[in-house]
Amino acid sequence: MENQGSIPSESAINAPSKGRLTAAFVRSVNRPGVYCDQHGLRLRVYESRKLKSISKHWVWRGTINGTRRDIGLGAFPYVSLLDARQQAYEHRKIARAGGDPVALKRKPDVPTFAEAVETVIAIHREGWKDAGKSEKQWRASLRDYAMKRLGRKRVDQIATADVMAVLIPHWHTKTETMRRVRQRIGAVMKWAVAQGYRDDNPAGDAISAALPKTGTVRNHQRALPFAEVGAALDKVKASGAFTSTVLALEFLVLTACRSSEVRLATWDEVDLEAETWTVPASRMKAKRDHRVPLSARALEILNEARELSGGTDLVFPSAHGRALSDNTISKLLRDLGIEAVPHGFRSSFRDWAAECSDAPREVCELALAHVNSDRVEAAYRRTDLFEQRRVLMEDWSRFLSR
Repeated sequence: MENQGSIPSESAINAPSKGRLTAAFVRSVNRPGVYCDQHGLRLRVYESRKLKSISKHWVWRGTINGTRRDIGLGAFPYVSLLDARQQAYEHRKIARAGGDPVALKRKPDVPTFAEAVETVIAIHREGWKDAGKSEKQWRASLRDYAMKRLGRKRVDQIATADVMAVLIPHWHTKTETMRRVRQRIGAVMKWAVAQGYRDDNPAGDAISAALPKTGTVRNHQRALPFAEVGAALDKVKASGAFTSTVLALEFLVLTACRSSEVRLATWDEVDLEAETWTVPASRMKAKRDHRVPLSARALEILNEARELSGGTDLVFPSAHGRALSDNTISKLLRDLGIEAVPHGFRSSFRDWAAECSDAPREVCELALAHVNSDRVEAAYRRTDLFEQRRVLMEDWSRFLSR
């Protein structure tokens, strides 16, 4: 189902002219929906109730190596109908030949980290007040701490774990030096982003929590490896525990939401027809409404919970009809010997998304309702990538049920 707020299903709206869109139609259409064209091309029209505006995005839908994929092609009018149609044709042609359009689009001439460092130094050299000294410091710090791990890797292959491997061994004893190394790696990665070689900076916000200003590594909340989460849910469901608690825990895992967001969920936040749960800003850490796409299993849980709610507004009430306590779900995990806390399942989901899905980093972060700390980027990015998150959460649900 392809719902985004007021967007109807694909079957509800058909493209004009027997499946072929026209440039005039694309320019003028303002009714939210999904409009189909040739070669798997779709035009998704969204309405922002807050901004009272319409946005239009091109998406190619096809099957790649047996898996259905939705790949964004850009927004209209920056990408015209003719360009989007040509991209869709090329994607379908590649997919039918057994290839991956996304992989083939990646540039084959991506530089290594060592090569990129030379380019970045050359760019900044004239702007440094003491160019000779600054260049010497850059080269020395990266040579001594980063090049062995990163030097031969292409800039699009460097992960946050690689940057952590550079910093952690010396973080306690050479904290200030490691901060400079991180900053310089980050400058190289930002250049790579600007050149289109990658979409994120692995030396940026992703490792901030693990590298606090005190120089000590933060103890993270206990979480299961993602491969063990499905078995843990089976153990919970077979435990004979209070049904509402069991359903709440599984719903928490499926949606990757925080415990309080699930325990205090009310039925007026749920739109079963749109398959969406909207957590109000008042209950969100970031103080913004958070739309959660509901997988097929999450909807089944809500239907089960509806039969047990006893008329209360709460989706997952306690045996006394009140909200589940903060300790209820945690105690269930402890009693069953499951080495995790409720919040830890968000970490399990994030690890799975990074290692087992094709979702971009920003989609994964939005699934966790993380706020973009880059104020400039956040100011220009108004979409919550809802449809991409819907696909991601359905894949997570299927992974847990294997």
